[in-house]
Amino acid sequence: MIPFNFEYYKPSSIPEAVELFRQLYAQGKNPMYFSGGTEIITWARMNAIRPGAVIDLKSIPECNVIQFQINHLVIGSCVPLSMLTTVNLFPLLSETAQGAADQTARNKITFGGNICGRIYYREAVLPLLLSNSRMLIAGLKGMREVSIHHVFVQQMRLESGEFLVQMITDREYLALPYVHVKKRQIGNVGYPLVTLAALKKDHQIRTAYSGVCAFPFRSIEMEQVLNDPMLSIEAKVDQAIDKLPAPVLTNTEGSAGYRKFVLKHTLIETLSLLEGK
Repeated sequence: MIPFNFEYYKPSSIPEAVELFRQLYAQGKNPMYFSGGTEIITWARMNAIRPGAVIDLKSIPECNVIQFQINHLVIGSCVPLSMLTTVNLFPLLSETAQGAADQTARNKITFGGNICGRIYYREAVLPLLLSNSRMLIAGLKGMREVSIHHVFVQQMRLESGEFLVQMITDREYLALPYVHVKKRQIGNVGYPLVTLAALKKDHQIRTAYSGVCAFPFRSIEMEQVLNDPMLSIEAKVDQAIDKLPAPVLTNTEGSAGYRKFVLKHTLIETLSLLEGK
């Protein structure tokens, strides 16, 4: 149960949503956008957030598309994670989304909600980082389309009043050789120790990670080492791990030392699978 009252709005267009935010913000109601709402409910129950109004984006047509537009795959921010797997237009994204939660939760969690969330993992962003996807963002200043690398830096960096509308990925990335590995402490239950997504393009392996550090990331420095033809696989992996962008997590799922051990063997497995493709 959420321990406070709030106003609920469900606009049917992007301009209506943005205007609602402007009005509610001016009234001091601390409005928030949401799509699936699962994470907002969790944080609200913990009194970690306290919006006076919420703006539900699920009735906006542009936020619900999943289709090809010429040479691009366009996915709306309100598309449920389960739909990504069902439609399966981007196999690496489908596998990554499928591993993010159980089926019941994936029916509620949206693509945009996962990417814009506060929890460490946000695994759905990994294929987008690898494929240099672009983000269509709406806000008080209008619409803007930007590279994911400009707006997702450890987390989504949206300005006040902005929301994510769509993710756009070039078609050439959808059929590339890929690997997705998710390692948990026990079986298929609980948060991951390591989630790794990888693509191979133009003979170069790209990797992105979740669960290793306190945020999902792709590291160009790590990729340069992993693609060094002069190094053995083990040397590549050892040197790449030395270039992690932040301290390795220690939490209830596992210690930093154990995570590094799992990451090392996951990377060896990934390189072995992709180097011959």
